[in-house]
Amino acid sequence: MKTTKLSFIISMAIGLFFAATVSAQTQTFSDENVEYTFELPAATWKMTVKPLPMSPNVEYVYGDKSDGHLEVRKITIKANEMLSDTIDREEARLQFLQGYVTGRAESFAGKLKGTVFNYEFISRGHNMSGRIYFLKSNETTVYALRFTGERDKLRTIRNQTDSIGRTFDIKQEFGPVKQEQKKNRR
Repeated sequence: MKTTKLSFIISMAIGLFFAATVSAQTQTFSDENVEYTFELPAATWKMTVKPLPMSPNVEYVYGDKSDGHLEVRKITIKANEMLSDTIDREEARLQFLQGYVTGRAESFAGKLKGTVFNYEFISRGHNMSGRIYFLKSNETTVYALRFTGERDKLRTIRNQTDSIGRTFDIKQEFGPVKQEQKKNRR
């Protein structure tokens, strides 16, 4: 009986240690050249393109580009434009990919609300998959979080892509109230 209790206590301690280790691996992306931030759920994500004042885009890979690649892009839209119009424009560009197959779009909510668009294509003889999170930050701004990778590998890290999408947010100094104040000063 004592060995069972001891085994249980040891296994609980090991479980807590691994849980603490996993949560400690979360990194926050934030840069002075961009107005957004997000959480990277694993240390496996490595930055490959750093944002600059003239090019505020950021890119990450999950180990290797074929395992998972993330590009964050800011899209300016018209004030009355529907998010579905933005997605349609993006899909029109994607249709030129070899073996392109459209997937379904689904509603998505995290710190920002939007839509996730899925698709598949072929690259260098490999079945690839894409998952784009279109997150609307205000009436004229949509952020596209474009994830691509080999189909099975991207599917494996979907919980991480969803986590990045859920934690994507606009920094307070760039939020709607601050943006309105900037407009009024001009």
